[in-house]
Parts: sequence; C-alpha cells; structure tokens
Amino acid sequence: MSGATIGALFHGADLSIHDSGLGLLNQQIPTEAPDASTDLQALADVGVSIERGQRYAVHRGVAYVPVRGALTPNSGILERFLGWSNYHGVAETMTTLAASDEVRAAVMIFDTPGGSVLGVQAAVEAIRSCVAAKPVHALVHPLAASAGYWLASQCTEISATPGSWVGSVGTMLTSYQPVQPGEAGNQLYILTSEHAGAKRPDLSSDAGQATAMVRLNEMEAEFLAAVAQGRGIAAEDLPGRMSRSDDIKQGGDVFWNSDAVARGLVDQIETLPDFMARLSGLYAPKKSASSRAYLARAATARAQASL
Repeated sequence: MSGATIGALFHGADLSIHDSGLGLLNQQIPTEAPDASTDLQALADVGVSIERGQRYAVHRGVAYVPVRGALTPNSGILERFLGWSNYHGVAETMTTLAASDEVRAAVMIFDTPGGSVLGVQAAVEAIRSCVAAKPVHALVHPLAASAGYWLASQCTEISATPGSWVGSVGTMLTSYQPVQPGEAGNQLYILTSEHAGAKRPDLSSDAGQATAMVRLNEMEAEFLAAVAQGRGIAAEDLPGRMSRSDDIKQGGDVFWNSDAVARGLVDQIETLPDFMARLSGLYAPKKSASSRAYLARAATARAQASL
C-alpha cells in the first residue's frame, strides 16, 4: 500500500468535518479493496442491497443513496475501495434520480463526519433540485455532521436512528507551519508570489489568522444560510440553536435524540425498521382497483367450483 495517508488529500484544504472523523484521515490511501465487506448490512436486513462503491440502489420504487466516509470533491479511489462518497457522485446521482420515472422517492442514508468544503455546493444544489421533483428523505444512521449535515439539511425531511448525531455546523482550516527544522534536519521554507500572501496564510501569525478567518466566516455564512433554508429556520435564530450556551459563538456542537428534534435539526427519531415500514406505507406499489376486482372474481369462482 502507499505510504501516503488519506489526510494528504485534504492537506491545506478548508474543511467542514467533525472531530470524530479526523481519525479516518490517518488511514493510508488504499490501493485495493479491504477484506472486510462495507455493504450496508442494516439495509440488507430489510431487503435493500448496496455494494461497496455503488452510488444508489432502487427497491420498490425508492432509491437508496449512501453518503458515507470523509467527503471529497471527486476521489474515485476512496469511492471504489472504501465505499466513501464524493460530491461529484452525489450530484450526478441526485440529478439522475430527479429525472427518473422509475423512482418515486429517494432516501439518503448518512454515515459521515463531513469532509472538504470544496465541491459541496454542487451536491447541495443537486439535492435541492431533486427535492423540487420528488420527496427526498434523509436517514441519519449514525452520523451527519459538518458537510454531511450541510447535505442532509436540504432533504424533504430528516429522520435519525436513536443515538445518531447531527450538527457540527461550521468550517475549519488545518495547516502545518515551519516553526523548526523537520525530522530530516532540513528547514522548511514556504514562499508565495508578491501579491499572493493569502495563498497559504501563516496561521501562526495574527495576519495569517485574519486572512483565514475571512474565508472561514464566508463559508460558514453560506453553510448557515443553506441549513436555514433547508430546515425552514429563521436565519437569525439558527446560530442560537447551534450553541449549548447563550454565547452563539460557541456553536458547532453535535446533538442527538430529542434535543436534535427540539432544535429543529431533525424531524423525528425512528428505528431503522420503523423508518422502512413508514416508507413502505408511503411508496409501496398499490394494487389497482381492477386488480382487486379481478382477484375477488377469481376467489368467487374458486369457491363456486368447490361446491
């Protein structure tokens, strides 16, 4: 396997990811599929089969779309070998489902701490367009945080299985700065052209932090606006709902169970079997009146024949 870690794909990028996902970035970039299966067994138990790297599956007129792992704009390696989603794939999938006559509704199953900010807007717009065409249900099982919640908030409704986490609304930036010689004894120098000081701001300096904060705050504002629109929450009320204290600057936490419902982040808490049963009632193919009449006539004929 390559010695490079998945985190190398995110190095220096603006992120919207929860702390629980940072460990994923320490894994090495895969060159082959792992021995263990990453199929969604919880859905397979109720008749829906989605293989590793498969973007969606249609079952009884409902499309099931996994949104998993640390999200990147377009990493085919992580999608193919780990089954992780990327924004290009989500956008293409939702555009396809919006136009499909076979699909009456879609379910996006979230198991993601978030990921890169780069590329998320295209996926957000594709979900919105699909919602305009047909219902799109979000099922958080067990995590939709940061950029993952950015996507989930655009769905028609959000259900979360018991104990699942949602939220972590906000953005962050990670960067390494040369403060001492490296392990090989070589001093690292970073230069930018004369008018490109913001290309890689020095986060150890006040000026570098100020430059980075402008970018982070602009992305956070877009994130908050998208959540407010998707969840039908007044934009001025949303920061308060994202904080556990009276200080709205202390937002960005995750919430679960009844607290997530009370804050308007999800619509209901449902077990997976209950969620699937509800969807079956909403979208299962209905027998036509003519079919019911035919079956009734057939039953009568059989009864008469037995006399």
